[in-house]
Amino acid sequence: MTSKKLNGYKPETLLLTLGRNPERFDGAVNIPVIRASTILHSSVEKLKNSNIKKPGKITYGRHGTATTFALSETIAKIEGADTSCLFSSGKTAILSSLLAFLDSGDHMLMVDSAYGPSRLLATSLLKRCGITTTFYDPLAQGNEIASLIQPNTKVIYTESPGSLTFEIQDLPAIAEVAHSSGLTVITDNTWASPLYCNPFELGVDVSIQAGTKYIVGHSDVMLGVASANKNASEAIQRSFEDLGACPSPDDCYLALRGMRTLSVRLAQHQKTGIQLAEWFASRSEVSKVLHPALSTTIGHDIWKRDFKGASGLFGVILKPHTEESITKMLESLSLFGLGYSWGGYESLAIPTWPNKVRNVSRWDPDFPHLRIHAGLENPDDLIDDLEESFKILQKK
Repeated sequence: MTSKKLNGYKPETLLLTLGRNPERFDGAVNIPVIRASTILHSSVEKLKNSNIKKPGKITYGRHGTATTFALSETIAKIEGADTSCLFSSGKTAILSSLLAFLDSGDHMLMVDSAYGPSRLLATSLLKRCGITTTFYDPLAQGNEIASLIQPNTKVIYTESPGSLTFEIQDLPAIAEVAHSSGLTVITDNTWASPLYCNPFELGVDVSIQAGTKYIVGHSDVMLGVASANKNASEAIQRSFEDLGACPSPDDCYLALRGMRTLSVRLAQHQKTGIQLAEWFASRSEVSKVLHPALSTTIGHDIWKRDFKGASGLFGVILKPHTEESITKMLESLSLFGLGYSWGGYESLAIPTWPNKVRNVSRWDPDFPHLRIHAGLENPDDLIDDLEESFKILQKK
């Protein structure tokens, strides 16, 4: 709410108070959906001055309306960013962030555990644009990453924890190496959200989120966010303008509504996720559980240092089973859906093949992998569902 000073409030309170302006909208608790393309002006002079950028100024529908500004400003303040730009999808936010700092002839270091579509951008579109990429081990230390920096390297791309395999990266060490060489550090912070990890406090320059996931929280909106510190803010805003891939005000309204319950949803995702991870760890059919909050997971100490919590997404490595038995087990589940993405209220369980999307860090294909998203169902019901489905794996 704009009428009161908000500094000093805790994040849970800020999520409920930022981006609201009842005085402007006849006392309405929520910002309404404001759709627009053309913005009319009362004089030629005002029309001529309409392209002068000011925070919250509505100049053209693609640049945003009061609805989109309410969301972007809320995210920026929660994340501690200088600016946050909204995009039509998480992948578009990734692309725009990379193009903000990379030109033809440049080189990028990308973590080998990055989200599949991020890797595809690096090996297809960016490659066609004359941008080269070297993938590095997600567990590489600062000096190892420094040895990979080339004269034309401009960006180090990180994702912590890693997609599918959940390695935790030492972001402060990476940022120190990057900044000593004048490089920009970009991270995908979707897993933790700004509530459970603040990348800017760890030295990151640009933080990306697939708002599709925990921000929206209901599996019904595509949205991307790129937030930047002061050093990277101008480049991110310019790239946003160049790409023009804005989200609709309706989607921004739903995302802003989702943010109001983000803290309570994440707390439940975390609680259920850990409970399920511990259940998997107790099973004889399981080789390893990949969950940063478990002390047995590599990188757990860094997670404790840099994160305030864990989301509901984690990995499971099964002992060798036939693909047929795993397929039957997954298809027998009643409460876990088979579907890509995550971050909604529903639980998901899908097979993954990390060995197919790695250049540096190898994963044994003989040990089947699962990716689990703990939803908001009662955890006892979820465990009962898993117990029943695992009987299939016990059959010889």
